[in-house]
Parts: sequence; structure tokens; C-alpha cells
Amino acid sequence: MVAGELAAALGAEKLILLTDVAGILTDKDDPSTLVKEIDIPGVKRMVEEGKIAGGMIPKVNCCVRSLAQGVKTASIIDGRVQHSLLLEILTDEGAYTMISGLFMLSIFTL
Repeated sequence: MVAGELAAALGAEKLILLTDVAGILTDKDDPSTLVKEIDIPGVKRMVEEGKIAGGMIPKVNCCVRSLAQGVKTASIIDGRVQHSLLLEILTDEGAYTMISGLFMLSIFTL
């Protein structure tokens, strides 16, 4: 996705993908299984397990690529929910899935 590349090129701290899904779910048929925060190895593990599949793969790939290029966090949020962007930005916990690349910092600073 172009959004992730653009975020990285601009030196953005956060990428937000506004989609038609609640975020990453451990069970795609159960909205109560929303993953609030995950790192890149966790995303890769969920893809390998088949928990992330179909249309979610390009979304998470976009997030992972942007994180690998210096964006600090990437969030997948549900654009069908009124004020979802505000909920994500203005709350401490966020309301959807945030993917973090913080583990990469420790790898590169060793």
C-alpha cells in the first residue's frame, strides 16, 4: 500500500489505516477477540497460523513495511465506527489494533 511507503518517506511516527474491520482478530468471526497491541513477530506468527488471512494480509504487510522503515507504530482502525480516528488518537489505550516495531530498536542498538 502506498500509505505505508508515504508514512515512512515523510518520517511519520504513526501510520493509521482506516478500514472496514475492527482490527486484527484472533478469531475472524468473533469481534471480542480483538488484538489491541501486537509486535511484528506476533503478526508473522498469526499469518503463519492462518489467523491473519485474506484481505488482512495486505493491511498488515503495509504496517510491517512502514515499521521496518522507521515508523514507530501502525494502527488498523474501523472506519465504520463514528469518531474512530479520535478514539485511536486521543485515548491512552486506543480502540483498535496497534502494531509496534519497538523491538526493532533494541535489535539495531545492540
